[in-house]
Amino acid sequence: MSGTAGSRIVVTGATGNAGTSVVRLLSEDPRVGSVRGLARRRPAWSPAKTEWSAVDVADEGADLAGEFAGASAVIHLAWAFQPTHDPAATWRTNVLGSIRVFDAVAAARVPVLVHASSVGAYSPGAENLVVDESWPTHGWPGAAYCLEKAYLERALDAFERERPEVRVVRMRPAFLFKREAASEQRRIFGGRLLPGPLARPGLLPFLPDIPGLRVQALHTDDAAEAYRLAVHLDVRGAFNLAAEPAVDAALLGEMTGTRTVRMSPTAVRTAMAAAWGIRLLPASPHLFDAVLRLPLMDCTRARTELGWEPRRSATEAVEEFLEGLRQGAGADTEPLRGRKVG
Repeated sequence: MSGTAGSRIVVTGATGNAGTSVVRLLSEDPRVGSVRGLARRRPAWSPAKTEWSAVDVADEGADLAGEFAGASAVIHLAWAFQPTHDPAATWRTNVLGSIRVFDAVAAARVPVLVHASSVGAYSPGAENLVVDESWPTHGWPGAAYCLEKAYLERALDAFERERPEVRVVRMRPAFLFKREAASEQRRIFGGRLLPGPLARPGLLPFLPDIPGLRVQALHTDDAAEAYRLAVHLDVRGAFNLAAEPAVDAALLGEMTGTRTVRMSPTAVRTAMAAAWGIRLLPASPHLFDAVLRLPLMDCTRARTELGWEPRRSATEAVEEFLEGLRQGAGADTEPLRGRKVG
């Protein structure tokens, strides 16, 4: 193991869905001496051994190297999903901000960088294709999220060649869910079209069953455990993270007691594009295009090299999210603030 007692870990994007789980697990880890959480706004939440800095990675004047000084590892999670109508804005935060993080890791001589990539970085695959970490990561060019994740994979390729002394780990998780993130995810993806009570069994009139729409999910805490392990273990490279089973309309219909209705991807995309065009729906139709083409991931490497195993099934993760959606669940950070909308 490369981790030692008293290590100092810095987490960017520390108050979001993944960040709060990562910070909590690190704060409970006896091998971690201290945690510094970086976020645009300091939260009221104060877990043990944790200090906060109000830092925006998109700010060219931010002293990231100073924040990283003396760190044993940096876990980079900061990401902006919106505004989807202004890809230049998300590019400034997600791509240029991430490159600033990478440069600051090098400048501060941090020995370990753990970066949050995504299943969205993968190139399209045939239906039900299962891929390992060697599958190309060129993303889906029409979706800003995928394009940004794929671009950062190339940036890390260059970083690793130039900075071989830094141990770089790339996590590629499936869709992450937990109860406390339900309100944030509703705001990011559903907006006013997804009031929480509609997730209650029996209230949805039907679920669209879209050919080819089958995705993987994972509880956020299980993803956070993989990040924690990557800090301590002498591993490099990419790791797929997902739980079983894959989620499709049939499974969601069983969970919510809702009948499914077969609908063509074209019809659904047309409706999404109209709603997105008038800013009623935050999630773009381009992201829908990408999700339809995502391959399924093989997580053997995470199990064998990290000793990682998800504690919850994908079904349990989605069920917890739906319960949080109904209750307007949240947490004591700005991104995760709860709000029930009905």
